[in-house]
Amino acid sequence: MVKLCYALVALMAGAVQMSAQEVAQKTQSKVSVEDGRSITVTGCVARNPDGGFMLTNVANKAGALGSYMLTLEDDDDVKDHVGHRVEIEGKAADKGSGRIKVETKSETTAADGDKSKTTSTAEVKGDLKGLPYLGVKKVKMLASVCP
Repeated sequence: MVKLCYALVALMAGAVQMSAQEVAQKTQSKVSVEDGRSITVTGCVARNPDGGFMLTNVANKAGALGSYMLTLEDDDDVKDHVGHRVEIEGKAADKGSGRIKVETKSETTAADGDKSKTTSTAEVKGDLKGLPYLGVKKVKMLASVCP
């Protein structure tokens, strides 16, 4: 189920194929949590291998550890906290009736110098238990190290 949900988000992020005449393409996707339940969680800030940040070592009520992909307006809120234990207040898309918006902007430059720009927007809503995204509202550092 989780793999299917990640595949759905990747598909929505707008995979654009380059034709033989195109020489350069830049694609940028922004994921935002538009709705979900407000929560406060603690965990460790880490860089996401695909870009952006994630909160790891987040314990649920049963004690099981999980992670959240962090969505934020400004990376300055968390970039200085990589490796730190923090408390984050925000909206969790996987709690309650979540809604995630994905906006993708692409710019392609052809061999003859022509440029084309496209923008696409997609939305996922409902029971998003397999999409652990957390829209960050407030960050508070608890410790300079993580377990």
